[in-house]
Amino acid sequence: MGQEQFQAMMPVISADVVRMIAEKRGVSEKEAIRLLYTSKLYEALEKEETKVWQYSTPMLYFLLEQEWSSGTICYPDV
Repeated sequence: MGQEQFQAMMPVISADVVRMIAEKRGVSEKEAIRLLYTSKLYEALEKEETKVWQYSTPMLYFLLEQEWSSGTICYPDV
């Protein structure tokens, strides 16, 4: 995937994950954005070469929950 395509997809992926965080955690959209953008997962998601963007929204949320509970992320094979 080219960098332009990747940059175009990131807002869509982020918005989906933010919606899920807000829904599942019962927080505002602003808080959900903060939770996502300050995570290790988002740091990896921003890098196209990690391929984390290929995971589904539920999987990304699961990985966030894992990070929040244990401080680490165990990425599944794609």
